[in-house]
Amino acid sequence: MSNHSIVIPVQDLAAATAFYTTAFGVEPHTDTPYYVGFNHGGQEIGLNPNGHVGGMAGSVVFWNVDAVAGKVAEAEAAGASIVQAATEVGGGTTTGIVTDTDGNQLGFITRS
Repeated sequence: MSNHSIVIPVQDLAAATAFYTTAFGVEPHTDTPYYVGFNHGGQEIGLNPNGHVGGMAGSVVFWNVDAVAGKVAEAEAAGASIVQAATEVGGGTTTGIVTDTDGNQLGFITRS
């Protein structure tokens, strides 16, 4: 398993799922109304139909961490701005998104 996930915000989950299934040449391992996940060569790539609403600005790399809230707080102390505080997003998954000092987004994720 990769130690990070790339999440792509999409507006039409069905159309995006069909596109990425064709583009990657693999079926999704997870297909829910709130997340569609692919594993392509060991890389986790997910589609988030709520990403635009949640403040995502394009694709975001999410690093696996033990505690999202703690990592978001550490990032803020290091100069990051919080885009999304630690939030349960479904299926036992919690995410948080920050921007670095140049405005680039970075996400943190934990799955229970």
